[in-house]
Amino acid sequence: MKPEPTCPRCGRAVQPPGLWTSAWQCDAHGPVAPLQGVRAPNTATLDALLPQANVPVWIPWPLPTGWVVTGFAEVGDERSGALAVAVALSGPNPLGGVGEAVMIAEDPGIGIGARVAGLEGPDPGDGFDSGPPDAKVRFDGHEIALWNLDVGKDRAAYTGEALAHWLWLVFASADTGMLMCEINSLRDLRDLRDGGVALEPPFGALSPFLSRALAPVTEAD
Repeated sequence: MKPEPTCPRCGRAVQPPGLWTSAWQCDAHGPVAPLQGVRAPNTATLDALLPQANVPVWIPWPLPTGWVVTGFAEVGDERSGALAVAVALSGPNPLGGVGEAVMIAEDPGIGIGARVAGLEGPDPGDGFDSGPPDAKVRFDGHEIALWNLDVGKDRAAYTGEALAHWLWLVFASADTGMLMCEINSLRDLRDLRDGGVALEPPFGALSPFLSRALAPVTEAD
């Protein structure tokens, strides 16, 4: 059963467009693009998502050793296409146990990246890039600068701008952020759609972190 759309910033239910407005409406945040829920990690999901994606579908490539893709989420509707896409990953934490990460590309103002990072949002905020970058990754021969945000002890978050969209890389737990040293380059899975070099990312079980971070919020909550 397909989940009901929610606000990407807070998880509340949203009202669909009607006679008086062409936008989805959140009681707390007004007009928003709808979050369509977390999707299972498999080839069928990816095949359905890629034609709708108007933002990159990022993945570190090569993946860190032992890491797999563990879920997807997108923001948008049939008219807009996907204005934000999240790709969840899971694998060994460098300090032991299981680590998780979420890579997000989004248009400014959408808010899903800040929500997964645990920030008020909708964007990283003024001044996050005032100093030198804390990390760099490469895509298509170009360097992408990323800054480490202060998001608390339970996760680590890096953000920057790539291809005119926000790029977020959020790790849970914070220790898993040590993997940033191993991530040197990114690929856009839309290359599969456009006839680029085929990637076959490995899939695992659905990400608990992404499911928690984007869980719907009810009035009782």
